[in-house]
Amino acid sequence: MPLEIKLVDNHALANQWLHVSDIVYRDDANYIPHLKQDLEKVFDLRRNKFYQQGNAKRWIAFSDHGQPLGRIAAFHWDKYSKAQKQPTGGIGFFECIDRHDVAHALFDVACAWLKSEGMAAVDGPINFGEKDAWWGLVIQNFTDMHSYKMNFNPPYYQKFFESYGFQIYYEQWCFRRAISKPPQDVFVRKNALLMQEQGFTVRNARGMRYSDIASYFLQVYNEGWAGHAGFKEMELAQAIRIVKSMKPIMDRDLIIFAFHDNRPIGFYISIPELNEIFRHIGTNFNLWGKLKFLYYKTFAKRSTMVGIVFGIDKAYHGKGVEAAMIQFAYNSIIKSNRYSSTILTWIGDWNPKMIKVAENLEAERYRVLATYRLIFDPNVTFERHPIVL
Repeated sequence: MPLEIKLVDNHALANQWLHVSDIVYRDDANYIPHLKQDLEKVFDLRRNKFYQQGNAKRWIAFSDHGQPLGRIAAFHWDKYSKAQKQPTGGIGFFECIDRHDVAHALFDVACAWLKSEGMAAVDGPINFGEKDAWWGLVIQNFTDMHSYKMNFNPPYYQKFFESYGFQIYYEQWCFRRAISKPPQDVFVRKNALLMQEQGFTVRNARGMRYSDIASYFLQVYNEGWAGHAGFKEMELAQAIRIVKSMKPIMDRDLIIFAFHDNRPIGFYISIPELNEIFRHIGTNFNLWGKLKFLYYKTFAKRSTMVGIVFGIDKAYHGKGVEAAMIQFAYNSIIKSNRYSSTILTWIGDWNPKMIKVAENLEAERYRVLATYRLIFDPNVTFERHPIVL
């Protein structure tokens, strides 16, 4: 059937692009829509810092009768592209009815633009930003609630990507665990051994100033991620922005730090599951949406917390710091009686240390996503993401 692919280059098309998902998920009761304000921010040159080192374009596929059938975005930025073996861009925010010709036409236009921008490969679906949002394609479990800013998609998207030539670059494993389940013996033993040594303490963020939380997070982040591909040392101003952005949803009981001689050496940061609130609100976080958010935040039954980031100073790997934070979390959070389950989202299959922690916790691997890669030159050998030891 005839198709027309239009570049999003005006306000009307940008608004249509946002609402393509309404068509795809109109009969899917499991889908919780993303907020239009969150999506608009990604493609706002003033608010998305990644435009400073890259670029992005969006397209919509229309039928010959003007009916939207699908959408896609393509982007590239230096920090990500230069960390790969070949210049690599991304596609994301892909939505499409169940038609191969529409999906492949959208892939065609996105890949052609990336090639024209000097890219030699494309990853997707990913975010034009950090990996904590809109990263990966769901390939297992299409029924459980998805977390805030986590991708959700119909099962048929997988055949679109693979029939076009995309291969799985790595899998992203999501784990779930009941709060009431005590830590396993391995963590109890490690915690007991660590706490016998002088100078080790663990505490939550109660009573901490936002500047202290940001400073502790910054120190562990820079020591824990140093040496990883594409790592760039974080500055205090950025850490403060991250912490301040969490203020409306922050639960200080869920922000846990480990210290040695008063120096931060580890963090385990969780937030309440926001989609337990946003499922009642819809797509628009306008004034009415914000009022509904405050209402449901106060009165709606919520039971899930989401672990968003976990880090340990490299100098303290293997010493049981993770066990101390897990034991502290169990002792403190279970007393609040406000949460019944925790989600660890997501852990790459290239990260055996964190997978081992989740398995030792006897957490259930309940959902799998995948980041796909397509190398434009068929003569270049495809390689999966290297294991990080």
